[in-house]
Amino acid sequence: MKIARLLGAAATAVMATGALAATAVPASGQDLLNPDMVPAMQRDLGLTHDQALTRLKSEDVANKVAEGLGAALGDAFGGATYNAATGKAHVETTNAALAGKIREAGAEAEVVKFSARQLDSTVGALNASEKAAPAAITGWGVNSATNRVTLSVLQGQRGAADAFLGKSGVDKSAVTVVETAAQPSVYANVRGGDAYYIGGNARCSVGFSTTTGFLSAGHCAALTGAGALTGSNGASLGSWGRYSFPTNDYSAVRTNSNWTPLAQMNNGTAVRGSSNAATGTSVCKAGSTTGWTCGTIGAKNQTVRYSEGTVYGMTATNVRSAAGDSGGGFIAGNSAQGLLSGGNTSVTYFFPIGAALSGTGTTLKTS
Repeated sequence: MKIARLLGAAATAVMATGALAATAVPASGQDLLNPDMVPAMQRDLGLTHDQALTRLKSEDVANKVAEGLGAALGDAFGGATYNAATGKAHVETTNAALAGKIREAGAEAEVVKFSARQLDSTVGALNASEKAAPAAITGWGVNSATNRVTLSVLQGQRGAADAFLGKSGVDKSAVTVVETAAQPSVYANVRGGDAYYIGGNARCSVGFSTTTGFLSAGHCAALTGAGALTGSNGASLGSWGRYSFPTNDYSAVRTNSNWTPLAQMNNGTAVRGSSNAATGTSVCKAGSTTGWTCGTIGAKNQTVRYSEGTVYGMTATNVRSAAGDSGGGFIAGNSAQGLLSGGNTSVTYFFPIGAALSGTGTTLKTS
């Protein structure tokens, strides 16, 4: 029996002899695709077949450039997004003197007020005050597209957000308050797209293969009492390893000898590695309810307040999902990005793959 999982192609640093350097475009024959990803991108992103291929290649280059510049700029790094109109990384800096170097490395440059570390620090301060936040506040996190922390509150409750910000002591100029129609919820019906079952009835989705089994969402274990695991065919699947929810949302399953974890998704997508793709990058997810759906990566370092508990450090997307997709994997090109946690009708959140691997002490299986 086979378990299919998610993807990868690790990004590399863009630093050479202390200077910022351009990254080479990958060979035109690079194996990025699978039978379902391009059609899903055409449907959900409004692209032609050729536009989807071109975008995948340009995103691969742009994300390598952005990750390298993020490391090279240090405290002067303000964040990065992918500009779909130009096919380039759009990199922000607080130091105008470095804009030329950013362009030399192959990215667009923008001078901004706040560094990425300052914005992450603001998120940290809000996290420290989280227990004082009223129920109307649904979460907060870094939005590199605006160089601000975005705090979400239910419609008509902006006053609650203003009061919370005042108590938290953060720099209000670094925060933008937005209203949302609904509170996010975890998708805890319990396949990298395959379905599996917990306790005989709850359903979740497999995220990525590891060398010992697979990763999925933590709430799939925590909210079901970590019950007995069976695969989509009803056969015994294995046992739970480490899991965490709330605060985090990851789990590891150790599969038994009946199952062979594969370094691919259930539609054939190869898993080459993992990365932290920039905001604006196209991303697809595999889930056992809605199958393959695509969109773009949104704001990062998001604090999401579910009624079952708060999860920190997540990434927002506009990818369509539903109950039962929980734990399903998000992939950009062949690079694993994260595990589906939850959301509402307008946003789906994933927990980053790097933190999930570290927290579970597992190793991503790659091809």
